[in-house]
Amino acid sequence: MPEPARELMPKKVVFGVEEPVIRFLEDAGILFLNVWQCLKYTFSGQIDWMKAIVQAALVGFDSLGMSILICTIAGSVLALQTADKFAQTGADSYVGGLVALAIVREIGPIFTCLAVGARAGTAIAAEIANMQVTNQVDALRVMRVDPIRYLMLPRMLACLFALPMLTIIGEVVAILGGMLIAQAVAQLHYHKYLESVWLYLKWSDVRVSLIKAAVFGLILAAISCTVGLNARGGARDVGLSTTKAVIWISITIIIADFFLTWIFFGTTYNAGS
Repeated sequence: MPEPARELMPKKVVFGVEEPVIRFLEDAGILFLNVWQCLKYTFSGQIDWMKAIVQAALVGFDSLGMSILICTIAGSVLALQTADKFAQTGADSYVGGLVALAIVREIGPIFTCLAVGARAGTAIAAEIANMQVTNQVDALRVMRVDPIRYLMLPRMLACLFALPMLTIIGEVVAILGGMLIAQAVAQLHYHKYLESVWLYLKWSDVRVSLIKAAVFGLILAAISCTVGLNARGGARDVGLSTTKAVIWISITIIIADFFLTWIFFGTTYNAGS
């Protein structure tokens, strides 16, 4: 049926729920089942570590340049917006701490994972979707190889370990980029900037940043692999799968960041007040 005619048709309603909502709930259910299956394989020790290491190297290498570029620009813009104003009010000793806290707590993990999702996440979804539409996944099942264990689990482990490392590298470069901009704009000395970073940035902030990056990595890999495995049809559906993957990765990471921030910092704020 042509697409315009399909759009004019009324949406299906099942038990008072429209078809898009049902499709979303089905996709979410499949996602959780796939993650549960990966957990079972992980705790039973059925892990192909060599494949996971290869995937981690691919994810890290492919996304390193983009994540460094985005984090550097973010740190530089943040320093550009604050350094001159803070210097005018005599609060230039807070510039380094402000940039470091903003980068480590929020900007670093989110921007890095969004960059990896745009680069590696779409590549994972396209690769698995192409295998699905060309019946390679069915061939694995015929050979009694579980696609979840063979395709999804190594990529989840790869993102679990690669994302925190990429995040740390991006955060360090972002803080250093902010230092250069602060010196160029407000003539803030490097020592004063780094002293502020050392004073206000705590190990707990770095730990939370790493936890966020690891959670985002699992979300990224789970969504990309599930969308790829759910692909049906031909080449057009492979492109649709990559678009769907990057959209859901972006939305889910932002929502997860809100809840993680609330868990790690919201209780602290409430206790302080």
